[in-house]
Amino acid sequence: MTTEVVKAAAVNFVGHPFGWILLAIFIVGYYFIATEEKYHIDKAKPALFVGTFMFVLIGLYYAIEGLNFAPFEQAIDHLILEIAEIFFFLFVAMTYIEALIERGVFNALRAKLIAKGYSYRELFWITGTLAFFISPVADNLTTALILSTVLLTIDGKNKRFLVPSAINVVVAANAGGAWSPFGDITTLMVWAAEKGSFGEFLYLFPAAFIGWFVTAYLLSRYVPDLDPRKEGDSEAAEQIEILKGGKIILAFGALTIALAVIGKQVMHLPPMWGMLFGLSLLQLYMYFLKKKHQQEVSIFLAMSKIENNTLLFFFGILAAVGALHFIGFLEYAAKLYEMFNPTIVNIAVGFLSAIVDNVPVMSAVLKANPALDQAQWMLVTMTAGIGGSLISFGSAAGVGVMGKMAGIYTFSSHIKLAWTVLVGYIVSLAVWYFQFMVLGFY
Repeated sequence: MTTEVVKAAAVNFVGHPFGWILLAIFIVGYYFIATEEKYHIDKAKPALFVGTFMFVLIGLYYAIEGLNFAPFEQAIDHLILEIAEIFFFLFVAMTYIEALIERGVFNALRAKLIAKGYSYRELFWITGTLAFFISPVADNLTTALILSTVLLTIDGKNKRFLVPSAINVVVAANAGGAWSPFGDITTLMVWAAEKGSFGEFLYLFPAAFIGWFVTAYLLSRYVPDLDPRKEGDSEAAEQIEILKGGKIILAFGALTIALAVIGKQVMHLPPMWGMLFGLSLLQLYMYFLKKKHQQEVSIFLAMSKIENNTLLFFFGILAAVGALHFIGFLEYAAKLYEMFNPTIVNIAVGFLSAIVDNVPVMSAVLKANPALDQAQWMLVTMTAGIGGSLISFGSAAGVGVMGKMAGIYTFSSHIKLAWTVLVGYIVSLAVWYFQFMVLGFY
């Protein structure tokens, strides 16, 4: 009965002036999110404002009109649970990354890469490959941030190296995240919504890998095949070592991911539960480091360095999409799947993700909840993740790298080479079609 009330309220709001006012607020807010670089306002600010303000207005409308609050309260409760699962998962992942940075794990990696004497082109392939295989574990945003820092450390001025390499890292991080339940916010959302099991995401590996590889090959032709070493680099690199406990924390990070998977698959716990348990292990180990080995470490210091604006951005944008769902606008998204071939709609979702950002697009699809089979749910997971790479601000990874490489990796610099990403996207679609629809291997 409650579900029927929610649907009725949503349908009524679509044809109501109040519903269109809320939609206008969402569009204006999203304009400021998309033009972050132009107005120099962090995307988290308009996202959080719009996401919370829309529900404040809905609540006021219900109070003024004397409507039954039961459907509103139910929607809020469900939304809080949905956001909390993603929020705390990312919170733990970012804490581990910051702890590893503090222990010098990534500094040591950068130093070793420089010391090996690789050429720019070899470093291009190494960083891209690392991004593809790290993002399924560490998520695409944190992976892209780490490896963009690596690129800047190698050479912070050579745009001929940095721009193609930055695009490669973004594409690789998004493609790598597409075949893992926790490699991207979008895949995490699909997994949490139980639209695919852990093993089913792995079937996307061939399409994701081949598509990225084709894009990387095309981009590599723009990278100079020269030696980036400067005088003193090798000597400095040899002096950088991982601090005590760094390797153990790396192992705890892998264990935490395993706990999230096992907890979800075996014990039916939300993935964030296993992650938070892993965080408790990290806290205890860092206490041991401090007491037993007199190491100056603090879990709260690692937490203080987390990209909180990123977490607040996701909270705000998911809340805003939740408001659009509640008032009924997302019902039209489900109708598109009834009007057109689901494959065509899911391919279009990839292009829309590039313009709007893949997180709200995937949130909209999940809330619309169209009747799709397993192959189609995996397709939309892949297109939303990989499609976000087509434009620089189409994914969290792209936005993060734009921030790290301000003035170097920009919308315009990405667009000049975006054709390489489009070719890779088309290849990924072709591989998916052959594997899923022709061979039936999934």
